[in-house]
Amino acid sequence: MSAAPLVQRFKALLPAMLADLERLVRCESPSHDLAAVAHSADVVAAIGTERLGAAPERLVSDGRTHLRWRLGSGQSRVLLLGHHDTVWPLGTLETHPFSIDRGVLRGPGCFDMKTGLVMAFHAVSAIADPEGVTLLVTGDEEIGSPSSRALIESEARAAEAALVLEASAAEGALKCERKGVSMYEVRVHGRAAHAGLEPEKGVNATVEAAHQIVAVTTFADEAAGTTVTPTLCTAGTSRNTVPAESRFMVDVRMRDAAEQTRVHAAMQALRPVLDGVRLEVRGGPNRPPLPARASTQLYARAAKLADELGLPPLKSVAVGGASDGNFTAGVGTATLDGLGAVGGGAHADDEHVLLDMLPARTALLAALLAELLGTRACARRGMGSVSLIHADHAPGSAGGTT
Repeated sequence: MSAAPLVQRFKALLPAMLADLERLVRCESPSHDLAAVAHSADVVAAIGTERLGAAPERLVSDGRTHLRWRLGSGQSRVLLLGHHDTVWPLGTLETHPFSIDRGVLRGPGCFDMKTGLVMAFHAVSAIADPEGVTLLVTGDEEIGSPSSRALIESEARAAEAALVLEASAAEGALKCERKGVSMYEVRVHGRAAHAGLEPEKGVNATVEAAHQIVAVTTFADEAAGTTVTPTLCTAGTSRNTVPAESRFMVDVRMRDAAEQTRVHAAMQALRPVLDGVRLEVRGGPNRPPLPARASTQLYARAAKLADELGLPPLKSVAVGGASDGNFTAGVGTATLDGLGAVGGGAHADDEHVLLDMLPARTALLAALLAELLGTRACARRGMGSVSLIHADHAPGSAGGTT
């Protein structure tokens, strides 16, 4: 039987998916607001319970609320990974309301990544036997996953494959390679003095910061794909005072672990230029790189399934942005990222989701999940099913790092 009925299933379910998505988008969930994230977790849990027929575990760490569904009683085999926090502050709905107009859905967090959560719920509900699926929804991804990293890595180590529901790249491309991230804060401690009466008695933290900012930019390596970017910078207390304190942030992106180690050593080796200055370097590696080899086999299987579903040929890209998929790949688990919404405008005023792609993308997710589990994805409830197992893909054969 053709697998095309699976796409038709999700076309029929599109109104239900949009209703779920509206509930999620209308529940604002800025990462730094613990109460808002906790309330969002309640909404996500309610929708997930309705769709999956099972309630999640609530995991609270450092006040941040994460949700975990472990389906079946056996060993976890496939980890579905997403987050419900967003970058948008409370009140954003007043200026960026939830809306659907001519096939385009808008609203804070719709693309990054609440649509991915809805897709996960509906894709899992289409699986004939979801035994072995773990769905983890975290609440702090947008701020670097400080409280969920250990949880993500633990769940990834137990699984054979991780499917990440972050939004796709342009034209629906999957994100098969992501750069790693390191984050630093450099604090400069000088000495204050009156800028007009006796500036020579001061030690200017702004001038020292300027020297250090120029120095850290030299740690970049364009050929290796390593970027080192000074970002936020603050200094001083008043116009007529030699600044005693200054600080600046540094964002580092790299393709491989060796570059991450090199830049970290260089940052730690920074030394003052001016006499009397004390430097303090905080931070370090945040996410390891997600190398292309971690996605190769999963991407090939997804591309084959897309063809069988009658979808346009899949594309893959390497991106500079990181996700929790960096953590799953970092512990050696095969990882495929960017399986979520097709649209654009992540973190921007034009954040949006293209609805005509939603049923097909959800069908692809369900098909890939079913194949990895060695089970079936139902075309319609109570109306038979579509086999998605192939002779060259035995159940459980996706394990390990590619």
